Amino acid sequence: MCIAAFVWQAHPRYPLLLLHNRDEYHNRPTKALAWWDVDGCEILGGRDEVAGGTWMACSRQGRVVFLTNVLELHHLHQANTRGELPLLFFKSTKSPMEFAHQLAADAHRYNGFNLIVADIPSKSMVFISNRPMGEPIAIQQVSPGLHVLSNAKLDSPWPKAQRLGKSFKQVLNKYGKNEVMVKEMVEKLTKDKVKADKSKLPGICALDWEFNHSSIFVEMDTPRGLCGTRSSAALIIGAGGEVSFYDKYLDEGVWFERTIDYHLHKLK
Repeated sequence: MCIAAFVWQAHPRYPLLLLHNRDEYHNRPTKALAWWDVDGCEILGGRDEVAGGTWMACSRQGRVVFLTNVLELHHLHQANTRGELPLLFFKSTKSPMEFAHQLAADAHRYNGFNLIVADIPSKSMVFISNRPMGEPIAIQQVSPGLHVLSNAKLDSPWPKAQRLGKSFKQVLNKYGKNEVMVKEMVEKLTKDKVKADKSKLPGICALDWEFNHSSIFVEMDTPRGLCGTRSSAALIIGAGGEVSFYDKYLDEGVWFERTIDYHLHKLK
């Protein structure tokens, strides 16, 4: 299902500071954080080896994308894979807002998604969602500030989103204007296994399913195998174009970590 918390254009050192947990079945083949090519565009992110897409990635030109699923009871069986949505943005030369309006025509081909597309040089970030079903695609310019994206609209007050947002704000206040310690932040914020009160769950799917997914860090056993948080990542982009992508990921039952640093090619 995934969850993300981020500060956009509201920190003295970082135009973007992003945390992201990817939730998926443990047995789904996945490639760890690395550079890879998408039709001539080099992007940095993890890769789903089943459908070929990604859930969070960035480029040398300063384009950033991340994705969460929308919690819903019914699914389209012939839908396009949501993991291709970030790739479409990297292949495009359009601005985030232009891309969002272009995507609107095909948004119905996917199961429920929340997509954030951003361009660091132009200071533009847009939220896109194709739910609720039957309504026009939601397109929203993301305002500067701290935001949380779980499995409903941006900043929806779900318990896990509120919990992560509160903890994120506390950590940022602790660091103030100083450099953020990425690994410390990831360990403190993304490993939280506290579940929500059942009375505060949205009541969309089975109660047990929602309850087991109501923590920031998810782990549960299902008939299809273990399911839960497969990776916890932090993407930090500095005011001078320096980028650090840290990923702590699960591979065949063992946790590994990887950090890749680079500089954006050009900031306008």
